[in-house]
Amino acid sequence: MQCDRCDNQAVYTRKYSGQKLCSDCFSYSILRKTAKTISKYNMIKHNELVAVAVSGGKDSLALLKVIHEMASTHNFKIKVITIDEGIPGYRNEALEIVEKFCDKLNVEHKVYSYKDLFELTLDEALELRESEKTSSCSICGTLRRRAIDYAAKDIGADVIATGHNLDDTLQTFVINMLSGDTNKIGWMDPDTANNSIRKIKPFCEIYESEIVFYAFTNDLPFQSEPCPHMNEGIRTEIREFLNTLENQHSGIKNNLYQSVIKVSQIVKNSNSKIKINCEKCGNECTGNVCSVCNMVLKLKENQT
Repeated sequence: MQCDRCDNQAVYTRKYSGQKLCSDCFSYSILRKTAKTISKYNMIKHNELVAVAVSGGKDSLALLKVIHEMASTHNFKIKVITIDEGIPGYRNEALEIVEKFCDKLNVEHKVYSYKDLFELTLDEALELRESEKTSSCSICGTLRRRAIDYAAKDIGADVIATGHNLDDTLQTFVINMLSGDTNKIGWMDPDTANNSIRKIKPFCEIYESEIVFYAFTNDLPFQSEPCPHMNEGIRTEIREFLNTLENQHSGIKNNLYQSVIKVSQIVKNSNSKIKINCEKCGNECTGNVCSVCNMVLKLKENQT
């Protein structure tokens, strides 16, 4: 089977398009697709410092490699930030992988921990939660977003880049729909130009399966050990459901993604909530106290 772009042997076939690619052409297609997404939504501007959030998983390390390649030929700089949740036997391996990869690329890397920022590790927070109905992913996600915001400000970054892919977007959309939290759907628009803290997702138009293959074909040393809390939430079930649909109907994820973006833009434009600053931390939110401060306060009340 020959590559559609050169004379080399094809090693990957995009089922939704029928395109057959060799390893080099496939890797270049990921770079080009990422660059087009960044350009389409004006995600990175000239002379900006991009904080690349790297956890040690396949998506974030792949993003770092791609963004690093782009930075070498474009007018922006990057620094890497990693969040340490304090999960024993899990995060240490990832921290070592990220540190070595950053050394290889000669990129500055800084680690921020939940313990330093919130005086609680994730495991300590889970012990203090009021109900098992509050999933570990819900608590971790809330704290992680705030930690990333803090880290980006600390290093003086203009924009935050995360490795969320197309599948992540679809899963989050379904979760928000099932939970009835329609306001959050308005935050899913890739265009964040008007946000006080600009967060970009350069992989948002790329399938997770393609990121996996990119990581393997480029020998990226990502962490293979899954998070011990990953199955507490509903995300895994939604991922499997969407993958089943895609296997039976190639391209259905791309179609759903286009619908999600249209719905997100409608909700974003119609959302009349005025954002204000949190009384506790000063960060932008929709109420007097932000979700992070509310969560930390409740956990510490339980601690006492």
